Amino acid sequence: MFSIPLADDAVLFPLEVWHAEEFFAHIERGREYIGEFVPFPDRSKDLEGARNLLGGNAHKAADDGVRLYGIRLDGTLVGGVLFAAFDAAGGNAEIGCWLEPAGVGKGLVTKACRILLDYAFTERGIHRVEWHAASGNKRSLAVAERLGMTREGVMRQNHLHRGVRQDTEIWALLADDYRAQGQGCRRR
Repeated sequence: MFSIPLADDAVLFPLEVWHAEEFFAHIERGREYIGEFVPFPDRSKDLEGARNLLGGNAHKAADDGVRLYGIRLDGTLVGGVLFAAFDAAGGNAEIGCWLEPAGVGKGLVTKACRILLDYAFTERGIHRVEWHAASGNKRSLAVAERLGMTREGVMRQNHLHRGVRQDTEIWALLADDYRAQGQGCRRR
């Protein structure tokens, strides 16, 4: 298995169906924290649910769509980042993240998302990458800002999560903005 270093004690790696037990243990540790804004815990109530979530995403990745990447800190899965949408032909993608409390405040998500942005813009020729987050998810919105994204608007009460209608903020970064900021792993 390959991984990309994020820090001396942290790596980013493709999260695949054979990681279901590790993923489920991670979800169990952070179930309430992660589930406040992210649906993974509600879709992974047991090991079979975790396996189905990862397996369903593997099929989407095989079709050049959704991709999940785990973040390990000191050898333990503590969260991840993903392409929640990936449309190479249309030039659009969406990235996002999730973490259990043990991974918070270390800059790992920002570093991992920069790797995804670099891949999308420099390797795949994506034109626009979006970030969707509940307005109440201040940590997630701070990542979008650190990534140099522009807040484009709010979709009011568009997302039903755990019986509550949430507003969703839309942030985006365009390829030209990305290049102008000199972000990424391979500065071109």
